[in-house]
Amino acid sequence: MYKRLMLTALSLTLSISAWADFTATPEEARGIAKEAYLYGFPVVEMYKTLYTQAVDKKSSNFKAPLNKIGNTAKAFTAQDTAFVTPNADTPYSFIWMDLRAEPLVLTLPKIDENRYYSVQLIDAYTQNFAYLGTRSTGDNGGHFMIAGPNWQGQQPVNIDRLLRSETNIAYALYRTQLFDDKDLAKVKRIQKRYKVETLSHYVKHKAPPPAPKIAWPKPTPTMSDTPDLFRYLNFMLAFAPAQVAEKDLLARFKKIGIEAGKPFNLHNYTAEQRQALEDGISDAKAEFARFKKDKVDTHQVSSGDFFGSRDHLNGNYLYRYAGANIGIFGNSAEEADYIGYFVDNDGQLVDAAKHDYTLHFDKGALPPAEAFWSLTMYDGKNKLLVANPLNRYLINSRMLPDLKRDADGGLTLYLQNRAPANDLQSNWLPAPNGPFYGVLRLYLPKPEVSSGQWQIPPLTPVKQEQ
Repeated sequence: MYKRLMLTALSLTLSISAWADFTATPEEARGIAKEAYLYGFPVVEMYKTLYTQAVDKKSSNFKAPLNKIGNTAKAFTAQDTAFVTPNADTPYSFIWMDLRAEPLVLTLPKIDENRYYSVQLIDAYTQNFAYLGTRSTGDNGGHFMIAGPNWQGQQPVNIDRLLRSETNIAYALYRTQLFDDKDLAKVKRIQKRYKVETLSHYVKHKAPPPAPKIAWPKPTPTMSDTPDLFRYLNFMLAFAPAQVAEKDLLARFKKIGIEAGKPFNLHNYTAEQRQALEDGISDAKAEFARFKKDKVDTHQVSSGDFFGSRDHLNGNYLYRYAGANIGIFGNSAEEADYIGYFVDNDGQLVDAAKHDYTLHFDKGALPPAEAFWSLTMYDGKNKLLVANPLNRYLINSRMLPDLKRDADGGLTLYLQNRAPANDLQSNWLPAPNGPFYGVLRLYLPKPEVSSGQWQIPPLTPVKQEQ
């Protein structure tokens, strides 16, 4: 009897604890859940990549432990599944940075002036807080210090630049341009010269006490699509000091149990409360679907709207969500422009099981980019590169000498599942036998891109002969 009373009391305590975390009415909770889902989805998607690349050593996508650099000494292929919409032009290097104990120093080598490279610095919200490389720091290399939000030390005199992340977990994503298969050995040599070390090691001082060990929660298959997302969001927010501009927003989130570092006790919520959270998530997905159809697919908004610093995004969490959903870790507008081909010129979703397609550039109207441009094919179902008999995932500007020009000097590319006629196969970008999308990337886009002077060519279905 005594044990039964103790169990009853424990159950009551857990129930009261859950209710204490969840103070919103079901109607209010639905609205908050919609906001929190749009806000938290990029954070949790980032965590999934962090876990597979830096925590789970058994993962096929594991790159290196925290604060160590990992290199991918090849271009991405259809076998790479770590994150969606990868590019295959620039082999990647990766550093998942834990900045709690002390800053890190990234050393870059001098690089060929005709080769594009960049280091994209991304905080835990997927915001690009800084860049190193061709555009931002030049080709001569240097020493760059990355500090977390709480670091109070002094910048060493021989550090070229100090860059601050507003979160203690951050990502350094390197891109090194690969010219062709014969160029791979040079890219590997450049990657070997990328260096990362703690500040104490760099200045040869005694290291500070290590930060507490992190208990990383194992990802689940549904973590990005259900209220379980909020559990991972709480975990990641522990590494992200609250921003003044988000004080009221985070206060609302607390009403459904979302709070930095706190457990998210979904299993203790009532059925009505859980349903409110699920409905809010459905509302968020529906809003994004409308936005994508009306604004993204019609090119009324560009990738440059979705990726950038906190100041650039200016509290637009739908845009931040769109970036993470369509192609996480995209570049800021000044670094690259991304043009997504999700629909054809009739506004219909593209599907290579139904149509062949062409993309035509008039003479003198190729994509204007200071570095290079590239059109990459993706499977519409899994958002990954498409396996094909040519092992061709893209067509880019360095391939122009091998592409067949039209009679008037223009260029027509063929996006289709079946191989075109033999004399057109140099211009063939193989598509899956089903839904697909293409992404046209312009690295270091010229001003005529943002001004609208350069017109984006449409993707055109080939009319079948009757």
